[in-house]
Amino acid sequence: MNNITGTLINYYFHCKTQCWLHANRLNLEDNSEDVRIGKVLHEINEEKAKQTEIKIDNVKIDKITKEYLVELKKSDSDPEAVKWQVLLYLYKLKQKGIERKGKIEYHEKSTTTKSEILELNEENERELLSVLEAISQLVDTNIPPPPKFENKCKKCAYYEYCFI
Repeated sequence: MNNITGTLINYYFHCKTQCWLHANRLNLEDNSEDVRIGKVLHEINEEKAKQTEIKIDNVKIDKITKEYLVELKKSDSDPEAVKWQVLLYLYKLKQKGIERKGKIEYHEKSTTTKSEILELNEENERELLSVLEAISQLVDTNIPPPPKFENKCKKCAYYEYCFI
């Protein structure tokens, strides 16, 4: 469970097949335009804030302020996945004795920014530990779960692997 990254927990909620493939080192994201856009947006926001990512154990946190752990996203297309990613980061910080609230900033294609505030509490921490266990079990299986076609699959870096 200690080797689960923010990307992996995000993929778990987004798509179990994608989670398994990424965890088992089948990375097809270098060919994805959406992934490239996200990385560029990430770099621009880092430059604006004059701050760089903070690496704690095996996770990379976009920014930490006195009050918040901040996660930057290009859109709010999968808020549930991002929520659990931020909860993982808050949990990792808590293990280091650092208490913060989580703040997700969605930088839409227009010039607006939406944000959402999260807190790690006993209930969602218990749920998080269950999710981490489920991810560990998933990625330790010998074959990936069969993909389930959804509209979001068309933009996925793994689309050709799963459906062609």
